[in-house]
Order: sequence, then structure tokens, then C-alpha cells
Amino acid sequence: MWKTLKTAFGIEDVRKRILYTLFFVIIVRIGSQIPVPGTNPDVVKELIGSLTESGAFNIFNTFTGGSLENYSILALNISPYITASIIMELLSIAIPKLEELHREGNEGRKKISEYTRYATVVLALIQAIAMSIGFGNRGLFTTKNAFYIIVSIITLTAGSAVLMWIGERITENGIGNGISIVLVVNILAGIPEELGVVWTRFTSGRSIAATILISIILVAVIGAIVAFVVWLHGAERRVPIQYSGRVAGRRSAGGTSSNIPMKVLTASVIPVIFASSLMSLPALIAQFIGNVDYTTFGGKILLFLTSSYWFSNSVPWYYSLGALLYVVLIFVFAYFYTSITFNPTEIADNLKKQAGFIPGIRPGRPTSDYLKSVLNVVVFIGAIGLSIVALIPMVASGVFGIGRISFLGTSLIIIVGVILETLQQIEGRMVSREYDSIF
Repeated sequence: MWKTLKTAFGIEDVRKRILYTLFFVIIVRIGSQIPVPGTNPDVVKELIGSLTESGAFNIFNTFTGGSLENYSILALNISPYITASIIMELLSIAIPKLEELHREGNEGRKKISEYTRYATVVLALIQAIAMSIGFGNRGLFTTKNAFYIIVSIITLTAGSAVLMWIGERITENGIGNGISIVLVVNILAGIPEELGVVWTRFTSGRSIAATILISIILVAVIGAIVAFVVWLHGAERRVPIQYSGRVAGRRSAGGTSSNIPMKVLTASVIPVIFASSLMSLPALIAQFIGNVDYTTFGGKILLFLTSSYWFSNSVPWYYSLGALLYVVLIFVFAYFYTSITFNPTEIADNLKKQAGFIPGIRPGRPTSDYLKSVLNVVVFIGAIGLSIVALIPMVASGVFGIGRISFLGTSLIIIVGVILETLQQIEGRMVSREYDSIF
């Protein structure tokens, strides 16, 4: 990786793109520290901190890089854009007009991107209104009046729109996918603090020898988790494809072979995001309404659904069964999202039209059924991997009382995926540059 980056900086065009990206990354981090006008910093830290620790804003705060905890001008960050993109992708399956745009190539994608921008602004506005009014009722503003609420709504909505624009500029003139780069930078911003908490929790009050030994063990464990995620991200099942060539008598000549790669993480981290959002929604609504009484039936249901109480010694063990529901939701969303993004019947039809076939499998319906069976196994393995990675920080947090350590869960899958994708793009630009210099 370092060799690739060193070589990349030696190429002027690639170097400019990397520096362009870094410039906007710095802008994003600066904006994450500027609070919304009229807010009370002490109330913000206490209020947002309690919501995050309760699990209601855990993933949301991680994806914003602490912008939410600061209630900064970028507090909404790119979450509305991510939500809008997922909604548009789902609607493209249900609405024929959008499905048709998907098939029109570059022009169709531009139109869908335009719709996504509009949807992002609408979602940002809705979230800004909910947060400004909800937090305002709990003492967020130094002076509670309509003016500061309106300023907060406009600021949060504009901040999300600006980040969307920055992401698109990075994609166009920088390196990698701009939205993904912003997301990873936000996640990385919180890792040093979380690492410090973990290290302090295990080494505080111990001897130097014990501290060194524990530090080595922690590095080994984290390294093993990272290696597992890298393997999970790159793992795929390649279905061999054979294309018929020219037929001469009883022989065919000139045939070619290829494969259909089925990634283990077919749906990436979407199932975990969906499952986490769905599980935390009741707690989020309850926190907005007012103080929660966990001794009531409704309060106990919230404990069951809130990840920060799973595997904890401070609450009865049966609340940890909520983790089983969480895993079930991950599997459900993994199969659901894969079913709308990977169509075995369409692939089988395309293979038949191109005189392609899977060795040992008849074209048409048998090919479609075979692809479905393989896909089911691949998705199952991927869902198991996602569940393991997603539960690791929850188990560690509950059993050892560490607190929030999101960098070892879903965030790690995102970081690894974006880094590998960005490095591939850098290498691709380097190869393209060398090719152009030859000709």
C-alpha cells in the first residue's frame, strides 16, 4: 500500500487528485467542529452523549465523525445522502420508470443522481426539523425561540447539502468515491479516542510488564479482526462460464471461458445499517418524547432492543436475547437486498443470448436455479461474517464494560472496503498514465 502511494505521488496528475481530496477532507473536519449558532455546548455534550451511550444515536454519531456530539453545522453529515441513495435503489426495482433509467447507461444514471440530490435535501430538511425541535425542547438552545430553531434547521440542511457537493467534487476531481471518503474520514476521526478508552480500560493500574503483555494481546486481537474483515471483503465464489465458439462438424472452435464473481459481502454493510437503524428507532423516538422509565413494560422492551445493554453485567441476561433478533434482521436484509440487486434469471437469459453456459448445467431455467442456489449459500456465509463482525464490539463492550468501540464492527468493514477500492483506483490511474505515455 505504501509503495503504491509513494509511486502515486511521483505522478503529477495523481498527486494533484490526492491533494485535492485531502483539501476537502480538512474542510470537512473543520466544519465538524463549528457548532450551530445559539446552542449550549454543555447541554449538547450531555444530551447527545446520553443518547449515543444508550444506543439511540450510536451508528449515526459514528458516521458523522462526532459532528452530532458537537451539534456542528455538519451534524447531519452525509446520512441523508446515504439514506436517499438506498431509497432510490430500492425504488428503481419497484418503479418501472426508474428501472428504465438504470438501463439507459450514463445519461440514466445522471438523472437518477439528480433525483437522489433532491431526495437528500428533503430528508435533510425533515431530520433537521425533527432534531431542532426535539433537542430544542430539551434545552439545546441558549435561548429557546423560533429564530434559533429556524437557524438550526437551515444550517443543518445546508451543511448536509454542502457535504453532498463536496463528495461529488471529490469523485469528479479527486481520488475514490467522494461520499465514501467522507464517511471513512468521519469514522477514522473517532478511532484514536476509542482506542485510548480500550487501552486505559485494560491497562489502568497494572504493572509495566502486564501493560506490555496486554498491549501485545490487544494488537494481536485487533490485527486478527482486521485480517478477517479483509478476507471477508475479498472473498467471492466464481461460477465458471463457457462461451461457445464456431462450430465445425462435431467440434466447436474459438470458445472462451470466463466466470461470474459472487462476492460474499454481496450487500456490503447495508444489512447491518438497516438492522441497527430498525432496532434503535424505538429508543430514538422514546428519547425524543421524554425520559424513559425502564421499569415499565415499554422500558423493558427498549432494553431488549438497545445494543448497549446486550451482554452487560448490569442488566439481566435475557435482555441479551435482543442480539438474536439483531442477527435475524441482518440475515433478512442480506437476502432481501441481494434479491433486488442480483437477478439470476436475467443473468441466465443474457448467458443464453450470448451462447454462454455453466459447464454441466443446461441453459435457461436450470442455470437460473443453479445461480440461485449458489447465491443463497454465498449470502448465508456473508451474513454470518457480518453478524460476527457486528457483534464483536457489542460483546466486548458489555462483558468488559469498555463503552462504545464501534471501530471494530461495521465501521471496520466500511474502512477496509473504501481503502481497498481507493487504492485500486489509484493503481488504475497509474496504469492508465503509463499506457498513455507509451502511445
